[in-house]
Order: sequence, then structure tokens, then C-alpha cells
Amino acid sequence: MRSFGPNEMVYIILALRWTVLLATCALAGGVVFGALLTATGLARHAVARSGVTIFVQFVQGTPLLILLLLAYFGLSAIGLELGALLSSALALTLYAGAYFSTIWRGAIRAVGSGQWEGATALGLNRWLSFRLVIFPQALRMALAPTCGFTVQLIKNTSLAALVGFVELTRAGQIVSNATFQPLLAFGVVAAAYFVMCLPFTLLSEWLEHRHAHP
Repeated sequence: MRSFGPNEMVYIILALRWTVLLATCALAGGVVFGALLTATGLARHAVARSGVTIFVQFVQGTPLLILLLLAYFGLSAIGLELGALLSSALALTLYAGAYFSTIWRGAIRAVGSGQWEGATALGLNRWLSFRLVIFPQALRMALAPTCGFTVQLIKNTSLAALVGFVELTRAGQIVSNATFQPLLAFGVVAAAYFVMCLPFTLLSEWLEHRHAHP
């Protein structure tokens, strides 16, 4: 049995880069996919709106762990071997996209209908009305919850450990099993997650305060 020492600490810290990579991929993919869902969900085509609603409700009503297992084992069963990183990134992208879409559509709909009417009265078409009048106001309302959800996304990357991806949580588990010192191993893991999430938490609180007190 090994004792917890500098080598074990370094091993956990180095695994942090894989957590950052996975979170970055999921955040970037979630933003792009969420924007697509938002645009489709606000379209005038009823079938497109219904499709987005069904997809978002399915993702939000399904545990993220199940989405992860479907992406890893389900795709493998039909011959698509993505590996732990890509399958985890795919599941987290779908998850993030669904929640970002909900946040952003809510912010857009929260802008009063009078704003659309005022923009139309100024002679702006629907696209210019959205880009110049609606979007800036919706963006201001959406930033705080978007940052808040990013914290959840970073923490949820830990579920990738269950499909064998050696990120921060999995590294902590490996060190804990080798040293039989789970308090030290997972204490370091918890501290690393705290350091990663703290800037987004503070930013979300600052944005929320700024929106409440313009």
C-alpha cells in the first residue's frame, strides 16, 4: 500500500487538464447546439417548435448519467466507437444545449412584446428588430443563469469517470484505491473543482446583482 505523497498529488492535478478539456468541449458544443435549438424553438414552423420542445423535455427529464451511458455503450452497440472522451463530450453537449436553449428562449420571451412593436414602428424588419432591440436585452438577462449553469456543467464532467475516462474524479478514485486515503485524495479533488467553479459562481452573482440594480 502506498502512502499519499507528492506523486499522488501531481497525478490528480495533471488529470485536471482532462476535466478542463471535457468541460471546454461540452461548453463550446452546448453553446452552438443551444443556439440552434433556441433559433428553431422560436421559429414560426409549429413542427420545428414541437420537435425542440420534445427533445428538450426528454433531455431534461433523463438523468445525465443515462445520457452518458447511452452515448458510450449505445453508440458502441451500433458500431460507433467514439471512446470515453468523445462520447462524454457528446452527452454533455446535448445536456448543455437543452438547458442553454431553455435559458435563452426564456430570456428572449421575457423581453416585452412592446419592444417588438416599437422596433416594427421604427421600420425594422423581424431580423433587425431581434438583433438591435431584443437580443441586447435578452443577453443581459441570460448571462447570469448561463454562468450559473456552467458551474453545474463543470461539476457534471465528473460522471465521465463512470465510463473509464480518467479525469479529475477518476484520478482521485484511482489514488484513493491505491493509498486507502480517500479523505486526502477526494479532498484534493474537491479543492480543484472549487477553484475551477469559483470564478463562474462569482461572475454569475455579480451579473445577477448588476441586472437587479442597473
